Amino acid sequence: MHKSTVGIVVLSVAVALTATGCSGKEAGGKPPIKIGIIGPMSGPLAVLGISQQNSIQVEIDRLNAAGGIDGAQLQLVTRDSGLDPGKAVQAATELAGDQQIKLVVGPSLTAFYNAAKGVFEQNKKINCQPGVASGSFAELGYGFRSQDATELDVAKALGYLKSKGAKNVGLIYEGDDTGKSVDAILAKEAAGAGLTYLGFQSTRPDDQSHSAYMDAFKDAEAIFYSSNVGGAKTLAAAGAAGYKGILIGAGSGAQNISFIEGAGDAARGIVFPAPNYQYPTRDREQWRPGYRKHIEAVEQKYGVNTGPKTGATSPKGTALAADCVFAYAEAVKAAGGTDPDKVAAAMEKLDLAADTTPSGNAIKPGQAHEFYGEQDIRLYQWDKDDKGWFTRELPN
Repeated sequence: MHKSTVGIVVLSVAVALTATGCSGKEAGGKPPIKIGIIGPMSGPLAVLGISQQNSIQVEIDRLNAAGGIDGAQLQLVTRDSGLDPGKAVQAATELAGDQQIKLVVGPSLTAFYNAAKGVFEQNKKINCQPGVASGSFAELGYGFRSQDATELDVAKALGYLKSKGAKNVGLIYEGDDTGKSVDAILAKEAAGAGLTYLGFQSTRPDDQSHSAYMDAFKDAEAIFYSSNVGGAKTLAAAGAAGYKGILIGAGSGAQNISFIEGAGDAARGIVFPAPNYQYPTRDREQWRPGYRKHIEAVEQKYGVNTGPKTGATSPKGTALAADCVFAYAEAVKAAGGTDPDKVAAAMEKLDLAADTTPSGNAIKPGQAHEFYGEQDIRLYQWDKDDKGWFTRELPN
């Protein structure tokens, strides 16, 4: 009797494996929908890639608990690009050619995406970019941006400088695609805000200090600093020089506590534009519902980052990346399936309220394929008190 029972159990397990694992299908009969992420999971920008991965996984968990997408469960596939554009293109080629991968998030960084986006277009692969600030997405059929575009950030920052009565501004930034883009925007738009543009000090990755660049702008009333790792060096040099002007980000990278770690007290008072980022504002009762739910799920699953020098904290997640999966799920629902042309058309028509999204920003891509508009960009200012580091949202 015992042997017969064991035999029945073994047979049952074998049948179950045939129905799921061996066929590559979930219990419901549909194969899983795979979502790929390409980002820096190692190296100096690993915090970016890992945070994106964490937020995507939290959103996948939420969707799977609710039944998945189009009757299928979701699975995450991760590829590490490090800081190697060759790896990014290789990963993009691999994931674009995999028919089970329906959405790719990344590769992060503008230069990497510029090198990889062609393969997504050729393979009709829906892709979403929470780490690409520069360039246009309007000419792409399958690419969408879920980050604040450089043009929107700079426009918001120029408006702030005008309101403060600043008369001139300089730029200290890496000599990469984004730095060149910011330089071109300022050369074109600064005068319209009543500002004289003092020019571009192009930094290098191997710079030990940005003191020489600060010396060039010692009399400037305002300086734009980089959103990348070099921005903290600019802030540190400004602090050492006793700079009294306005330090304002050319993008949202200063929300990363690595800026606080690198610059220390020199980061007090710096301003940066960003889509909704309520985490350091402390009062959770004021957070938007979807954002709070997502961030608290990230905290529960992964915890928080804590700066060893400063004690500044941030969630181990990036809600802008979760927006990619959230929006894709809504587009699949509207399209009635995962056909890439129908999904891309449905994504263009999305109009998702800010209270519902993981990031707390409204999502309305339109033909420009930009998730967020000018109304979604805010201005924040870092400060410090006896409880530690925090940000305040400045009036728009």
